Amino acid sequence: MAKSDLIGGSIWEEYSKKVAELMDNPKHRGEITEEEANAQNLKLIVADFGAESCGDAVRLYWAVDPKTDIIKNAKFKSFGCGTAIASSDTMAELCIGKTVDEAVKITNLDVEFAMRDTPDIPAVPPQKMHCSVMAYDVIKAAAAQYKGVDANSFEDEIIVCECARVSLGTIKEVIRLNDLKSVEDITRYTKAGAFCKSCIKPGGHEAREYYLVDILKEVRAEMEYEKLAKSAQPSAVDFVNMSAIQKFKEIDKILDADIRPMLVMDGGDMEVIDIKEDGENIDVYIRYLGACSGCASGATGTLFAIESILQEKLYSNIRVLPI
Repeated sequence: MAKSDLIGGSIWEEYSKKVAELMDNPKHRGEITEEEANAQNLKLIVADFGAESCGDAVRLYWAVDPKTDIIKNAKFKSFGCGTAIASSDTMAELCIGKTVDEAVKITNLDVEFAMRDTPDIPAVPPQKMHCSVMAYDVIKAAAAQYKGVDANSFEDEIIVCECARVSLGTIKEVIRLNDLKSVEDITRYTKAGAFCKSCIKPGGHEAREYYLVDILKEVRAEMEYEKLAKSAQPSAVDFVNMSAIQKFKEIDKILDADIRPMLVMDGGDMEVIDIKEDGENIDVYIRYLGACSGCASGATGTLFAIESILQEKLYSNIRVLPI
């Protein structure tokens, strides 16, 4: 691993085993020559991308079947740190076997995720996330060359940080996935705002349409709203106005949480058979199963408990009727 990859002297534990292995033993480093491509009736594509912000650069080689647009082979040369090598190697691996159109959809998050040892632990320290962004950009450069179009035509995301080429979608997703709470966190994970800093907040040397402070505020508000919505019980008015299917789901959800576990412990169970409106009342017809079907308390204590919980959590005029 390059010395420049060390942060605070020792961060081996912050890199996945896959990354550490690919730094020293990349599988796809090298080049594809015109002669090799021609011998297999494939079209050779050679694309370059350099990140001015950190000085790293990568060259991507594709050997593409012009009849199917499938990338039969991919190799790379990387001029940069060990993480850039690992990211570029993973990027080449992800390209092989895909059509050019499919390859363009590979994102820097896909590259980073593919380098993880386990799905929930990042492959690299946040400061090195930008290396996978470079791999993402060189794919677009190769696809543009193959199709004879401008690379910007593949850009279906709004770029917030031009220095690190980080998109609005990537920033929002990283905030959500990692529960980020500050602009500094965003910068550590994506490199957005680490260089010219124009994208952090208004007042920088270059005006931007989107700023990290506003994106963070918006996403955090959305996350909080979703959290509250998920935990909140429907009001009585909401429940009354639900469709029959929605009522059934809400009732079943409460039964699963508060009633069924007790019944199952005694060898029984229950199911909702029908829901009918009778004036202001909503009648819930149930059937006891297993040991509950012959239990005397099914018409007394158990029935009262079921009805009370549904009335408390959903609507005061619910009546539970066993059949």
